[in-house]
Amino acid sequence: MIDEDSVLTTLEVAVINESNHDLPVYSTPQSAGLDLRASLESPIVLNPGEHCLIPTGIKLALPPGTEAQVRPRSGLAYKHGITVLNSPGTIDADYRGDVGVILINHGTSKFTVEDGERIAQLVLARYVQLSWNEVEILPETQRGAGGFGSTGIK
Repeated sequence: MIDEDSVLTTLEVAVINESNHDLPVYSTPQSAGLDLRASLESPIVLNPGEHCLIPTGIKLALPPGTEAQVRPRSGLAYKHGITVLNSPGTIDADYRGDVGVILINHGTSKFTVEDGERIAQLVLARYVQLSWNEVEILPETQRGAGGFGSTGIK
């Protein structure tokens, strides 16, 4: 059995909140993503097929070796066809501007984004940078160069 307290960790991140809303929070104790809210002076209407950059009023200083991923909220996608266009969007550790969310309306009806509405999730992830080792031949694997459905559908 895994002890939940030993698995969950936190990392302090410097933040500036220029919105009129509380800082993003986790909806449940084991949520992976913080809920990002729209920070708008007036509502934005997204017609079907339209996309728009929605500000959050949040600026971050992420630790080196981390990124923040902007992901869709499942409820908006399921109920309205609203998703994050470049999902997941990456906030690099050296970026200091507003965490913007590019929303797109894949639904069939207009959707109005209101100030303070939860529009996306923010997930912190660690990463490693790679260094290239240019070679003439790659090591062989069972799969080889097979891609895009080469392993079957079931």
